[in-house]
Amino acid sequence: MQPCATYDDVNLILRLYELRREPRMREARAWFAASYRAATLKQFHSLCPAGSKKNENFRQVTTYWEMVASFVTAGVLQKEIFFESGRELLVVWVRLEPVLAEMREAFRDSARYGNLEAAAKDFIAWWEQRAPGSYEAFRARVA
Repeated sequence: MQPCATYDDVNLILRLYELRREPRMREARAWFAASYRAATLKQFHSLCPAGSKKNENFRQVTTYWEMVASFVTAGVLQKEIFFESGRELLVVWVRLEPVLAEMREAFRDSARYGNLEAAAKDFIAWWEQRAPGSYEAFRARVA
């Protein structure tokens, strides 16, 4: 049986939603959804050169979702209530995953985006249990 979501869970979800609506975050999210697709670290550096607005957008989106994922992986935010409304995390995961191993190696940081990866894998398993095949269809749409 799933633990019952608390008012604290709901309040945190609402606060996280408010943060996503902040103008600079909206701008970064819009760019990420429309433009970020890199399959290699070379493509990443070409698309998001250090010091560029695109690099800022990338970091804004990915570090936001890494922070959110840390709440989930630490147990501060109940997974199932987050999974009901946090599908954007999976958009970020689908776009980040192809280049993540190279990033980790290049930056010598094996834990880089580790919370995002752990939360995404749990999310995928949860979703596949509820609706088999849905994640692969989703992945095909956003990859």
